[in-house]
Amino acid sequence: MSSLAGRVALVTGASQGIGRACALALAAKGATVALAARNEAKLAEVAAEIVAAGGVAHPFALDLSCEESIQACAKGVIAQLGKVEILVNNGGITRDTLTLRMKRKDWDDVLSTNLTGAFLMTQAVMGSMLKARWGRVVNIASVVGETGQAGQANYAASKAGLIGLTKSLARELAGRTITVNAVAPGFIETSMTAVLTEEQKKAMTSQIPLARTGTDRDIASAVAFLASDDASYITGHTLDVNGGMYMG
Repeated sequence: MSSLAGRVALVTGASQGIGRACALALAAKGATVALAARNEAKLAEVAAEIVAAGGVAHPFALDLSCEESIQACAKGVIAQLGKVEILVNNGGITRDTLTLRMKRKDWDDVLSTNLTGAFLMTQAVMGSMLKARWGRVVNIASVVGETGQAGQANYAASKAGLIGLTKSLARELAGRTITVNAVAPGFIETSMTAVLTEEQKKAMTSQIPLARTGTDRDIASAVAFLASDDASYITGHTLDVNGGMYMG
């Protein structure tokens, strides 16, 4: 029997990249997966991919910058699937520019989506986990939330905040057998990094001891582990998946 058989997982930002990979990995372990993102057409494609592989998945519309959308998504998932036991807070955006040029809206949009959105979604499904006295929350942070990055003050701040949120929630929820952890990816090949020039990619790869960029599957494997019973004694931890790029 798969290790997550009978569990219900909700993955935000599941239409592509790391979110898609996480959904596929959790479904492969036997979980029923709720796929949430703004792009419903892409969600349908991911759901079809999971079903074709013998898994179970359902798409749900979600805008992480909108509290009403978050509440509606969470209620819809619980109404249709009965519960949420595993939450992967993956959805996020970037608005990169140097701080001197950063507009207030660039700051607010990133913090609202990446940090406040994760907080509100966790809050919205927490009751389901508390009722079951079992749960897994996995927040997708970033190496830049640990090291900082020029031109990404807003993104780095949101991811650093996510790590702080992870530790605080872990303390609050441990008594109900709910673990809360973060995964901090390094340089991963996704649509977010596709906009970088080859020169920028080479410069970043040169900082990685394992001498290669990561894949979305590298992150998904870490998430699937933290969602499993094998990780039942791990909480409040940030798991760095970065090829040695940062060793904290």
